[in-house]
Amino acid sequence: MAWVFLLLAGAGEMTAMFFLKLSDGFQKRAPAVFAILAGGVSFYFLSLSLNELPIGTAYAIWTGIGSAGTVLLGIFFFKEKTNRKKIAFITCIIAGVIGLKMVS
Repeated sequence: MAWVFLLLAGAGEMTAMFFLKLSDGFQKRAPAVFAILAGGVSFYFLSLSLNELPIGTAYAIWTGIGSAGTVLLGIFFFKEKTNRKKIAFITCIIAGVIGLKMVS
């Protein structure tokens, strides 16, 4: 279950960042509230995953999911520019997350 909790924590992190962008610097109340709630959910599931996983592994994977996922959200939902280098580095993050999962 620890890996499921970690995936949920990563999804919560991505959700928090998505709504943080929509909140326009906390100027829009509803997206700001959703960002805070999603961040709390993310930390909650991260804390549950730490009952079984090493902290370094869990944190690295959580930030990797959040980072790569948020970049992809930016590309698809906010029409942020992309190029081959950006895709290559996102691939490196994803490869690192997979590698940490394989050795843990």
